[in-house]
Amino acid sequence: MTAAGNQKEGPLTGLRILDMSRILAGPFATQLLGDMGADVIKVERPMVGDDTRRWGPPFVTDRQGQPTDESGYYLSANRNKRSIAVDMACPEGAEVLRNLALTCDVVIHNFKPGGLIKYGLDADRLCAADPKLVYCEISGFGQTGPNSQRPGYDLLAQACGGIMSLTGDPEGPPMKIGVGIADVMCGMYASNAILAAIRHRDRTGEGQKIDISLVDSQIAWLVNAGVDYLISGNTPVRRGNQHPNIVPYQVFEVADGHLIIAVGNDRQFERLCTLLERSDLSSDVRFESNAARLHHRELLIETLEAEVRQWSKNDLLTAMEAASVPGGPISTLAEVFDSDQVAAREMKISMPHALAEGGRVDLIGNPIKFSKSPVSYRRAPPLCGEHTDEVLAEMGSATGGREKLKPETL
Repeated sequence: MTAAGNQKEGPLTGLRILDMSRILAGPFATQLLGDMGADVIKVERPMVGDDTRRWGPPFVTDRQGQPTDESGYYLSANRNKRSIAVDMACPEGAEVLRNLALTCDVVIHNFKPGGLIKYGLDADRLCAADPKLVYCEISGFGQTGPNSQRPGYDLLAQACGGIMSLTGDPEGPPMKIGVGIADVMCGMYASNAILAAIRHRDRTGEGQKIDISLVDSQIAWLVNAGVDYLISGNTPVRRGNQHPNIVPYQVFEVADGHLIIAVGNDRQFERLCTLLERSDLSSDVRFESNAARLHHRELLIETLEAEVRQWSKNDLLTAMEAASVPGGPISTLAEVFDSDQVAAREMKISMPHALAEGGRVDLIGNPIKFSKSPVSYRRAPPLCGEHTDEVLAEMGSATGGREKLKPETL
């Protein structure tokens, strides 16, 4: 799909969002809403911009083959937005943002709790001025509690929220997940909460404040591992690539690499044993049910590993597919983005970009497939302050125009 995407109106067309967030959780949330049609106005520091613009390499390469200040990290979470460069630390800039907020349906930020009071951009002031406003605050630990003033980072959230204690080799150290998943999932929860609050506002006329934290979000997506602990009282151990509740469900080594076998029930286990010519395993009382296989996990996995190592990757995957045994290859990112499946699902997109060599950048597509109001890719991730004049012109007399801003605010 190209930058233009499908030009039908999205489900959030007409919704306006003032995005004072930066890094990943907030920008990821607002990118999702922007893909669905919302008008997202991204506020950035003049001459500096979102911190992630310089979180590289890699950086976008310009037409002369030189790296720009636009990093891949920044590009991953900022399409379908308009960027304005305004210094909220100066009174004129803060006033412009207050006035702009009152033209919006949603305000979102990830400053520390209380960090916007001195600028008059806090929830109490803006929600009092506009009772219909939805005001979303993202923080590391939430607006309340003994840790509320601690800074929030993805790695810290993964550590404090428990997921690192479950991740990694059993004999190795606790391990972070390979992407900023605490930030990403917080952004997902935030976007969902914003949509629910908008629904409530549309029914009742009432706006509201949303308090969402990285650590709360990370604890929430402990899901089955967290509830298993709450029910049993047993602290889970790291199992590497193994599943805590299903066996066999993990990475296996074959003669020429690795693959996944993901047996989800007893019938699938029987079929796996048949294709491995080890039907004796599925009839063994120690392995005939998932509960039994969990109890005898080490013995079963040791036996299966010896059998699977005799197969080539392609041969075993072919046999598993024919026998309806779930599994698959472990793809590199090159294999992922070059695949026919990614092309068919439009999960790799190309958008025009003012600085990029060749005039375009490749991005990851939105996974949501609406039947009536599809997502669209209208704007590439903006340059810092690219739309300041455009947005201020739209505000017009509501803010007094551009002349109210000191030069250093732009």
